[in-house]
Amino acid sequence: MSTARKMAKSLYSLHRRMIGAEVTGVKLAEQVSDEVIEQIKKDIHVHKLLLFRNQGVISGERHVEISRWFGELESTFYKHPKSPHPDVFRVSNDERQGCRNVGRTGWHIDGSFMQQPFKFSLYYIASAPMSGGTAFVSLNDVIESLSEEKRESWEKLWMVSDRRSKLIHPLIYPHPVTKAPTLCFHLGMTEGFCWNYERDNEKWTSWEETQNILEEIHEEIIKDNRHLIYVHEWQNGDFIVSDNLAVGHEATPETQFSASEVGLRILHRTTIKGENTPSKA
Repeated sequence: MSTARKMAKSLYSLHRRMIGAEVTGVKLAEQVSDEVIEQIKKDIHVHKLLLFRNQGVISGERHVEISRWFGELESTFYKHPKSPHPDVFRVSNDERQGCRNVGRTGWHIDGSFMQQPFKFSLYYIASAPMSGGTAFVSLNDVIESLSEEKRESWEKLWMVSDRRSKLIHPLIYPHPVTKAPTLCFHLGMTEGFCWNYERDNEKWTSWEETQNILEEIHEEIIKDNRHLIYVHEWQNGDFIVSDNLAVGHEATPETQFSASEVGLRILHRTTIKGENTPSKA
């Protein structure tokens, strides 16, 4: 290993946070050694969310290059004219600068409506507002905090997406890499639920039952004064890599406030193509 690469690797360090870890010693806009990239790819599954502070300006092209460390990009969103790259989703509180009203339909993972939900989501704040963050929650922590009775109930549930082919996924299933129990869900984009899917006692929920289950999931996430939740208040230059299959998220209400109230918000996001269909097996 070259002296430069040894130095690059020695500077890499992690600092645990409430959810995930903060990475120091890495400038993503610059060349990153193969060894550090491999360490980041390992650490994301251990910590679920990695935060890189003070990254300066990350171009759309560089954002995409970093994303490719984790797999093939897949984009399912509206292409805003101001987006710096076709694979970068640009979100803002000013419709002239990016897509508005994003992330406020309820707690979710990205791509729950797809056969194979996205593996990772990568976020970069191009312009941080004075107020308006992204809330994250470890889905395994939500499951482990359930009562035994509620855990047994959720294990029997399958969610039905309300988009495209109305795909059916188990609510709880093992993460394809870590094997830890996780959730496939979207509280704002669910057509219904099915109990004991493809079994003799299969039963589909009514509209009222569906709403009750969605509310129950929401309450489990925010219970006990939201102690499971980490709200990231963005600072200019922040870059976050999230294991989308292990971490749920939603935008906070302030993200919808106008730029005149809280300042201009511009958030860039990429998503990595999924490789696994959620399955109980």
